[in-house]
Amino acid sequence: MARRLESDKLLFVSVVVLVLFGTLMVFSASAVMASQLYGNSYYFLFRQLAWVGAGLVLMVGMMNLDYRRLASPRLIFPALGLQLVFLVAVLFRSPSHHAHRWFHIWAAGFQPSELSKIVLVIFLAYFLDLRKGAVNDWKHTLVPIGLVAGSSVALILKEPDFGTALAIGVVFAAMLFAAGLHWGYFAAGAAALAPLVGLLILLTPYRTKRLEAFLDPWKDPLGKGFQIIQSYIAVGTGGIDGLGLMEGKQKLFFLPEPHTDFIFAVIGEELGFIGALFVLALFGVILWRGL
Repeated sequence: MARRLESDKLLFVSVVVLVLFGTLMVFSASAVMASQLYGNSYYFLFRQLAWVGAGLVLMVGMMNLDYRRLASPRLIFPALGLQLVFLVAVLFRSPSHHAHRWFHIWAAGFQPSELSKIVLVIFLAYFLDLRKGAVNDWKHTLVPIGLVAGSSVALILKEPDFGTALAIGVVFAAMLFAAGLHWGYFAAGAAALAPLVGLLILLTPYRTKRLEAFLDPWKDPLGKGFQIIQSYIAVGTGGIDGLGLMEGKQKLFFLPEPHTDFIFAVIGEELGFIGALFVLALFGVILWRGL
C-alpha cells in the first residue's frame, strides 16, 4: 500500500491567505461599481464567496486524494478525448467579445481551455514518467507529446485564446526541462515557434493593437492604451503604503475591470508598494513550494 503523502502546510496557508486577501480586495474594487450596476454593493463579493466556498471544498477533496491515482490510462485518455470534444463544441457557440471561449450554464461560465490545462499537464506528467530515461527520444516521446498537445493548442488558438495557448506551452516547456530534455530541442523549438508566434500577432489586428498598447500606451491614451495608463496612475498614486483600504480613486470608473483583470492596480493604489509586495511574496511562496 502506498504511503500517504503529507500535505504542505506552508503551501496551504499561503493559498488560503491569498484567497481571503483576494476576496477582500474584490469587494474593495467592486463595491461602487456593483452598487451602480446592480443596486447592491455586495453583488460581486457574494459571487466571489460562492466560488471561494466551492474552490475550498474542491481543494480539501483533492488534498485527500492520492494524486498517483491519476496516473491511469483509463482516466487520462478519456479525459483527453473529452477536452477535445469541448474545445471543438465551443467553436460552434455564439461568440462573446468576438471569441468562442465559453459555455454558459445557468449563472456560471465554463471555459473548456481551463479543463485542457489540467488534463494536458496530467497527461504530460504521466507520459514523461512512462518514458523515464527516454525523454530525448524524439520519435517515441516528443512526437506523441507534440501531437496530443498540438491538437488541443490549435483548437484553443482557433477560439482565439492566445494567452492560454502560450501558458500551456510555457508549462510544457518547464515540465520537459525538469524531465531532462536536451537544450538543443528547446533551441530548435524556439527557432521554429518564434516566427509562428510573430505571424499570429502581426496577422491579427487586435493582437497587434494590444502589443502596441503594451509597448507604448501613450500612443493611444484614450483607446487601447487607456486601461494601462489608468493602472499606472493607480500604482503611482499608492506610493509606499497606499491610500488605505477602500480609499482608491481609480476604481471609480476610471480603471476598467478593476475587480478582475486590473485588481493588482487597485491593490497598489490602496495598499501601496508594501501591499503589492505582500501579494507577490505569497505567489512566490506558492511557486517555491510547488516546485
